[in-house]
Amino acid sequence: MAFFSELAQHLEVLRDALGGDVEAEQLPLALDRLSDDGVVAALEAATGLVRAGEKVRIAASGAAAARSTREAGHTGLAQKRGHRNPASLIQEITGATRAEAAKHVRLGESLRTLAGIDPGRDAMTDASDPAVPPYEGAGAGVGVGPGPRAGVGAGGEPEPWHAPLGRALLAGAIGSAQHDAILRGLGEPPEPDPVATSGEDDGLDAVARAREAWREAWMLAAEQLIAEARERTVEELGRAARTIRDQLDPAGAQRRFDQRFEGRAFRLWRDADGVRRGSIVFDDLGGAWAQTIWDSALRPRRGGPRFVDSEEKARAEELVADPRTNDQLAYDLFLDLLCAGALADAATVFGARQAGVRIVVPADAIVQERSGAPAVALVEDDQTVLPAWLAAQHMCHTATRHVTVDGGGNPLDLGREARLYRPKQKIALAIRDGGCRWRGCDRPASYCEAHHIDEWVRDEGRTDIDRGILLCRFHHMELHHGGWRITREGLGDFVLHPPPGRGDPLVLVPRLALRLAVFDIEPPPRRFRLAG
Repeated sequence: MAFFSELAQHLEVLRDALGGDVEAEQLPLALDRLSDDGVVAALEAATGLVRAGEKVRIAASGAAAARSTREAGHTGLAQKRGHRNPASLIQEITGATRAEAAKHVRLGESLRTLAGIDPGRDAMTDASDPAVPPYEGAGAGVGVGPGPRAGVGAGGEPEPWHAPLGRALLAGAIGSAQHDAILRGLGEPPEPDPVATSGEDDGLDAVARAREAWREAWMLAAEQLIAEARERTVEELGRAARTIRDQLDPAGAQRRFDQRFEGRAFRLWRDADGVRRGSIVFDDLGGAWAQTIWDSALRPRRGGPRFVDSEEKARAEELVADPRTNDQLAYDLFLDLLCAGALADAATVFGARQAGVRIVVPADAIVQERSGAPAVALVEDDQTVLPAWLAAQHMCHTATRHVTVDGGGNPLDLGREARLYRPKQKIALAIRDGGCRWRGCDRPASYCEAHHIDEWVRDEGRTDIDRGILLCRFHHMELHHGGWRITREGLGDFVLHPPPGRGDPLVLVPRLALRLAVFDIEPPPRRFRLAG
């Protein structure tokens, strides 16, 4: 759809929802008079308008950045207006934060690359010179003229790997925050090391083929994350992008792990009033431990699963009734752990359930790790990537569970026929689902309850893995009390059915990062050593 036609369509929907033109100061009252469906329609139309306007702001930010380079000196667009850089200019005009302005510049530059605009082009001179025609390929894949074929940029050069992101942004399929989360999460593909192929007859061609394989893998990952965007929050989308990047590039994952490990730090100081303060920079495993300890201790206060055991339930109720704030409880927990050390009593320190980090290690990762090849494993709750050697090290002194899954991630060989899901079954559900499967929910597996999609009593439902699904406490209660239901045909997709009149059924898509741990995108050929 043409840009101004899109704007007009959103404006018409919004005008109809509000019943015509209204004064700005009357907007709260006009919206308050709408039905629930009217409020949602107005919100959707307003979001469409914001996204449409944001496209212009992002593209204009890219153009401003191209005209404000250091080489332009004081004649640059931003510099002539008294700003050191384009982000400062954009911040003044838009009233955005510095981080938001920098994001607009980053995305604008990405769109210019997609449009086939040469980064070295003198944008100021060309823009003011009527003799210079529009840049060839400027509409590539963006709905502005035909442009080159998909996958190929201006001049027959391959498109950048992030081209699908730019097209999805301009088409309104994703917003700028989603675009930025995927772009930053995936980062740039690794660069093959020419030294690794110097002994081959076609060494240069081999490097080019490896570079193309990485570009295609990153482009495919971007496309799959775009499809995932409707199902996930922006924060979870960014985590998924980082996890997929590390799965595709385990050697790079090891380097990033090492950098974060080297950056670990703990500092204590006194402020001007004499109050002792502290700060911690975690490495990956240390951060996972701290998070799971905090979650385990505060889960009853933060919407964790309900307890069935009477003693656990009583301790959870005591914690909910505790007059301390969550921050105060976390502080007291931290001191209790320092004092009690590894012998901390679970009932005293952790409240209802002792903490522990559960790591998912694909079978082939163990094989690769033993052969000396780079491989990765995932933390169950948030899919943080860890080196497989670290998981193997922890397997030496912790319990392990073997879970066999099919090509769709469905567990095949765990327990059946009990009223409640057993701990081993919940492990399998956590590996398959990764957390609450409700669309847009990012609650981790440790905060979820196992739901029987076939009711135990009414439908003679079985407590089988393939008939269960993880839902957080809120969505589990919403399903039972709000008229929703979940169905599944065989080992197909789980489908969420809303109450009558609330829309169409929704497929509950499994998390992409976990799907890729089992099957799907393969890393580029491992024979190419990555540059350090």
